[in-house]
Amino acid sequence: MRVSVVTISFNQAQYLEEALDSVLGQVGVDLEYIVVDPGSTDGSRDIIERYRDRLAHVVLEKDAGPADGLNRGLALATGELFYYLNSDDVVLPGALATAVARFEAEPDLAVVYGAGRIIDEDGRVKRRIVPPRMHPLLYAYGRAFILQQAAVLRTSALRAVGGFNIENRSCWDGEAFLEVALAGGRFGRIFDDLGLFRIHSQSISGAGAGERFRRDHERLFRRVTGRERRGWTDEVCGAALGLASLALDPGLIVRRLADRRRP
Repeated sequence: MRVSVVTISFNQAQYLEEALDSVLGQVGVDLEYIVVDPGSTDGSRDIIERYRDRLAHVVLEKDAGPADGLNRGLALATGELFYYLNSDDVVLPGALATAVARFEAEPDLAVVYGAGRIIDEDGRVKRRIVPPRMHPLLYAYGRAFILQQAAVLRTSALRAVGGFNIENRSCWDGEAFLEVALAGGRFGRIFDDLGLFRIHSQSISGAGAGERFRRDHERLFRRVTGRERRGWTDEVCGAALGLASLALDPGLIVRRLADRRRP
């Protein structure tokens, strides 16, 4: 199965080579690599040029933001599977082959997602993320999430929901996963670490992200529930759903407890 990988790059030259190398270092997979850069001025394009002969496509044109850049890469993708990596993140060795093996074992899967780690600007690990099971209602209440750096989608499933919403400025990946779930797509979880998510002062998930995320997530709550959030009653409902889903997920409990015991 071919995996089409898209990296969106914009003025993150200090991290870009590590991201590119992490993708090109994947073994045991049929890889198609697409890089999108709408106008970096920090030397990123010089780095991309050095890698050009190892890339299937390079898109150097203005776009309407990260989600739009991803859609441009998605339009060029020929792989049955789709993965994307921001230019400041890392895909771990063997991650894509692990995902492909799961898709081959379960051909009806729309998404395969795994665990990963949060790192800082210097690459130091801050914590491990082991995601819960995916369900639209749990997502709406903030009790389910997928670490994008550790997730691979079936390209046809992503295209069927229209790709990434360019109006979403904070969690376009989460919205895409949610739409696939609402469309009936089946999600397969694994507990291997597949990716590293870097958080730093200049990242979208860094300074200033809170209000953007709040607005986007309120819209997605309405998308799932068909109504506005109802204050404390929904807080209680969300907490109850979270506890119930955790109680029904012993594998997650075991792994989170094991992580707490690690030095």
